[in-house]
Formats: sequence, structure tokens, C-alpha cells
Amino acid sequence: MNYNSQIDYHQIIYKTEELLEIANNRYSITVQVANRAKRRKYEDVDIVDDPVVKPIIRAILEMVDEITRPEIIID
Repeated sequence: MNYNSQIDYHQIIYKTEELLEIANNRYSITVQVANRAKRRKYEDVDIVDDPVVKPIIRAILEMVDEITRPEIIID
């Protein structure tokens, strides 16, 4: 998925709902997404923030991709 292209907010909502349906514990997945977004925000300090794709949106999209398509992270 190309995160730099124009964001479709309906797709983000769909992906968020998909992530919550997959999760056994909504609280746990919410904390994981928040931690990933926070970590990503501070790791990418040198990179100019993309005004369209916020760290929380990027974290949600990445986590859904990792869970639903594990083949993308296998080297």
C-alpha cells in the first residue's frame, strides 16, 4: 500500500474496524497502535511530517497489513 498517496478516509475506517475485529482484546490492540504511533513519531523526527498521513493512521494501516498479510513481512 502506498501511504504517500491521497488518503481515502472510508478505507481507514474500514481498516480500523478490520483491526478491531481481528483483535482478541480491543484495549490491548488500541494500546499497541498508540505505542507504535508514538514510537514512529519520535523515530521519524528528521523526516518532514506528512500532513495527510498522521502517525496514528500509518500505525493502523501497517498493523492491519502485518496481521492480514503476513507474507509481506517475511524476508
